[in-house]
Amino acid sequence: MDFDESSATKIVTREFLAVVLAGFGNELGPLTNNHGDDPCLKALLPIANKPMLEYPLRWLEQSGITDVLLICPTSHRAAMTNYIQSDASAPFPSLSIDVQTVEESQDMAPGTSSILRQFASRIKSDFILLPCDFVPPPTLPLSQVLNKFRTEVTYDGAIATTCFFEASKHDKGTLTEDWGLPPSNNTIIFDERSGTLLYVDSPDDVDNNNQEFEFRMSLLSQYPRTKLSAKFRDSHVYVCRRTVLDVLSQKSQYESIKEEFIPWLCKPQYQRTRREKYGNILSPATNNLSQALALKHSTLHLPARKQHLRRSAAGSEADDDHPRSTMPSPVDDDDEDAGEPSLRVGLVAHRASSGFASRANNLHTYLELNRFFLGQASYALPTDPERRAFIDQKAQISSDSMIGHSTRVEERASIKRSVIGAHCVIGKMAKVVGCVLLDHCVVADGAKLDGCILGAYTKVGGKAELSRCVTQPGYEVAPGETARNEKLETSDWTAQDTSEDQDTDESSEEASDDSSESSE
Repeated sequence: MDFDESSATKIVTREFLAVVLAGFGNELGPLTNNHGDDPCLKALLPIANKPMLEYPLRWLEQSGITDVLLICPTSHRAAMTNYIQSDASAPFPSLSIDVQTVEESQDMAPGTSSILRQFASRIKSDFILLPCDFVPPPTLPLSQVLNKFRTEVTYDGAIATTCFFEASKHDKGTLTEDWGLPPSNNTIIFDERSGTLLYVDSPDDVDNNNQEFEFRMSLLSQYPRTKLSAKFRDSHVYVCRRTVLDVLSQKSQYESIKEEFIPWLCKPQYQRTRREKYGNILSPATNNLSQALALKHSTLHLPARKQHLRRSAAGSEADDDHPRSTMPSPVDDDDEDAGEPSLRVGLVAHRASSGFASRANNLHTYLELNRFFLGQASYALPTDPERRAFIDQKAQISSDSMIGHSTRVEERASIKRSVIGAHCVIGKMAKVVGCVLLDHCVVADGAKLDGCILGAYTKVGGKAELSRCVTQPGYEVAPGETARNEKLETSDWTAQDTSEDQDTDESSEEASDDSSESSE
């Protein structure tokens, strides 16, 4: 039977709701600190001069998803709605985006589990949970994750599919410690042959066991050829059955999906006590009959228990990269076990050799992603006379740079390996190397920037020098000022102004006292 692509797309769009989380992004501070009274949204921070949110939205649209629930803080609603309704989001005409908000502040933000519980009534179907900061490569289509989920739910009663990516190695010389800790990898245990996630080392496990791992023998008895790896990071992309929310509502103590709930969700698939307690919730009995029939007549899967035993005895077959279709044995009469849903958590493990993937959830990876896209770009001077007029003939711009719309680059300015946003000004003799400048930045004559990230509306005075610094939107660097490895925030001005005011007040009081004494 042939299925055309349009039919497949219609099936997917009816089946899933995408839930996109767009929080404050505290780990990207001071870039996400307010610019005066205006919030600076993490989801709209540019990566290679495109809003961060554009990458996951395009990923969703390419897979055929149409319904999106976008959740952001209440203070971000106006700016987020403006973006969704503006021409900037025009590349996603097929997406129906419902913007909803949660009451939170940068100091007190609810966990992802709490947010999902709050909006559970809006999620009527199976769903995809993903962050606004995941940038997938072209070699990892979302349809790959969705197809794995759909197949495994149908054939053996899986409950979720996760996506992890192999992290690239950082050059220690490129990391700036003052920007915060670099991202860490997750230690996971998985069965590569079946693509099953079995164990995720949670922060509590690390605190309790230090360098040791504790897991049940039932895990090894069912999956004797598991792999342990600390090379992967969680993309925070989870495709889940709707019933997962029913269990989450009972686990009110969990705040984090990534650090608490997903590690717990891996355990019912091999722990009998948890299976007995939560199995009927995760996979209601009404679905068991159809799953049993599918398993009984399928040539793709064996009954779960016997399948693992046969794999362990298969020797070389277990090391084969491609699972083989196997007919169930006519002597298999354990139909009850065959029909029991597996409650498996699937795993799509994306290798670094297949394409660069990352999350822009801290300053290190944000800069790394921008530099990655620079490696894919090739800058050439604009041919349009109006745009060409913004670039001085004596300016030097390397081919591995990006220059935003209406940005002026003046005489003898030098730009190398940098992303420059829209409506910026790079003054005469200024040098910008390995930097990311957001929109409306001004770099005055003779200033030097190396490895910096400048928030929107930052002004750098003449002949100032910054190396590996990050600025809050609207920050002003004084002419001739020098800074290295710092986060520059406008609150520093307030502290300085307060100190100067106190000194002035004290001087005035002393002068007043002296005047009083002399008059006496």
